Amino acid sequence: MTRAAATISVYGKVQGVGFRYHTSKKAAEFNISGFVRNKPDGSVYIEAEGEEIDLLAFIDWCEVGPQWSRVIKIETQTIPPLYASGFQIK
Repeated sequence: MTRAAATISVYGKVQGVGFRYHTSKKAAEFNISGFVRNKPDGSVYIEAEGEEIDLLAFIDWCEVGPQWSRVIKIETQTIPPLYASGFQIK
């Protein structure tokens, strides 16, 4: 298995719709560690790490988000593995 990590910036109607909470739940489902936080510009920023196949599935979910969100675009960037444990909402 290959460990992978990425930053994910999510833009659109992603604050005030439970995006961080649902991101945390999905991270647990996909065995992803890292964190999610709101940004002052209205976007959501995520640092995520896990097995490559799980990370890709998690990123796919981020492109849609929870039911009440409306994702316009996401930007991802590969980063070195963080070897973090758990997933936090910041």
